[in-house]
Amino acid sequence: MATPLGWSKAGSGSVCLAFDQLRDVIESQEELIHQLRNVMVLQDENFVSKEEFQAVEKKLVEEKAAHAKTKVLLAKEEEKLQFALGEVEVLSKQLEKEKLAFEKALSSVKSKVLQESSKKDQLITKCNEIESHIIKQEDILNGKENEIKELQQVISQQKQIFRNHMSDFRIQKQQESYMAQVLDQKHKKASGTRQAHSHQHPREK
Repeated sequence: MATPLGWSKAGSGSVCLAFDQLRDVIESQEELIHQLRNVMVLQDENFVSKEEFQAVEKKLVEEKAAHAKTKVLLAKEEEKLQFALGEVEVLSKQLEKEKLAFEKALSSVKSKVLQESSKKDQLITKCNEIESHIIKQEDILNGKENEIKELQQVISQQKQIFRNHMSDFRIQKQQESYMAQVLDQKHKKASGTRQAHSHQHPREK
């Protein structure tokens, strides 16, 4: 993520370092000014020459100017530091917001993955149940086919027995018919013989 207005963590660190250095410079300058004032007081107490006084006074003015310049720089650096801290705070909030959004999205994805996994497990279980049911049905069908084959064999045997019985029955019928014909022919012969004898007896009288 790019830092707004070109600020970075390294930039913020350099600003803080410059800020600390300026504070050290100011403290040194204030210490020097304090010493110069003490020198001026001593000079007032111990009479010094005009040239020495003017030199010290000039140096004091220069130090005051440098001190004022340093304060201006310090104020600018403080402003930069505050701006950088503000940007860091904004970035931190934005990062926290993005982190929460990411965690929410991640949680949603995990939830969907768990749901899909659960659906997958349910489908696998359902498929296993259907497969088991199909296997049972196939076993039942195989059993029925075996029963049908056995029944077909029994029926075939019964048909063969029936055919044999029918054949025997036809033979018996044919035999009975033949015997009836023979008996009928014998009966007719006997009847014919009796009629012939009955015609012959009157002639003999």
